[in-house]
Amino acid sequence: MNNLKLISPSQTKAFCFVSTAPVRKEAADSSEMVSQLLFGEAIEVIEHGQPWIKIRTVLDGYEGYMDIKQVLPLTDKEFRRWMDAFSYQKDVLLQLAAPFGSIYTSKGSFISEEASFQIGDVTFEHLTNPSEEKKSIWDEALAYLNAPYLWGGKSIWGIDCSGFVQAVFRIHGFNLPRDAYEQAEIGSDIPFEDCQENDLAYFSNASGKIIHVGIIGKQHQIIHASGRIRIDELKEQGIWNEEYEKFSHTLACIKRL
Repeated sequence: MNNLKLISPSQTKAFCFVSTAPVRKEAADSSEMVSQLLFGEAIEVIEHGQPWIKIRTVLDGYEGYMDIKQVLPLTDKEFRRWMDAFSYQKDVLLQLAAPFGSIYTSKGSFISEEASFQIGDVTFEHLTNPSEEKKSIWDEALAYLNAPYLWGGKSIWGIDCSGFVQAVFRIHGFNLPRDAYEQAEIGSDIPFEDCQENDLAYFSNASGKIIHVGIIGKQHQIIHASGRIRIDELKEQGIWNEEYEKFSHTLACIKRL
């Protein structure tokens, strides 16, 4: 299967078949990356073009432009079957065999834990066995530790603050929106003195807009994406960066899902 079948103008469903695929603000390689697709992620095509298509992610409704060559088509029946079958990858890294070669997939990707599985008419096989171990939210977050910060990123090879939180909580059954300001609208408000492990802390800029998010751990630790996935101390004013001896982010609110 060297010649992959691209989406035709009559098709509206597809899935990402590469490890990660950039989703851009405009239809150009030079345009800002606003998000990513991970392997197996399903999309709706809302505008056809060559090579750029405008897409909407199925699970969080995020829109942008991507290269048509990084997705493969699904019929409506194949789409429904895959949406019922997939699970989120828990392992940091897995390797799959495909008719067009092997693929490395990142934690948070959309896979099946079966040894061999199909997405549409393409068969994939695990070359490494998926783990069945269930970790706590905090332990899932620790698996990303030191992954580099990447605006719009969602993988272990580069991730932003809201993509990190979305990926970790998806594994535990919470389908959060893509951006931090949207995530901040979900859950119950918690006073700082009552916060606990797995609460989400949101941070604002000088204008009061939510621009950052992290996951709270024990003893007011916070794990978040700032340069890299790192652990800092959360104080009532915000995130205390020990290296620079100053607050890096201003606390806006704490939410519990």
